[in-house]
Amino acid sequence: MIEESAIVVKIENHQVWVESGQSSACGGCLQKASCSTNAVGSVLKKKAVPVDSDIQLKTGDQVMVAIDENLLLRASLLLYLVPLIALFTGAGVADWLLDSMQHADLWIAGSAMLSFLISLWLINKTQGFLILSYARPVVVRKV
Repeated sequence: MIEESAIVVKIENHQVWVESGQSSACGGCLQKASCSTNAVGSVLKKKAVPVDSDIQLKTGDQVMVAIDENLLLRASLLLYLVPLIALFTGAGVADWLLDSMQHADLWIAGSAMLSFLISLWLINKTQGFLILSYARPVVVRKV
């Protein structure tokens, strides 16, 4: 399990909304002026995320939130490898079918992009049935 410290900001309908706390590695660093992580963190606002919890909590509690790394790995493989495989498959099939056609390179590029976009659309439409719906963070303990 991958764990991160967070603070409860809202409780609503058996779900807890949490915001991630500041990382301890960046809290007392002396290089804040030249640190790209600090620059990005100061520009991006904290965002509350809904998390499942079986523990009785109240607003302001500090909790440990965890997600299963196997599910996270499968979801990342799905989101990165499937579109990439679709891109190369679309280009390969178009190259095989349009071997001697004039302007075949444009058709091959168009086929690759179309298959890539179709794979992204299919992942988006079927994510409720796939692994992504189960890769939800949970509160494991109150700190």
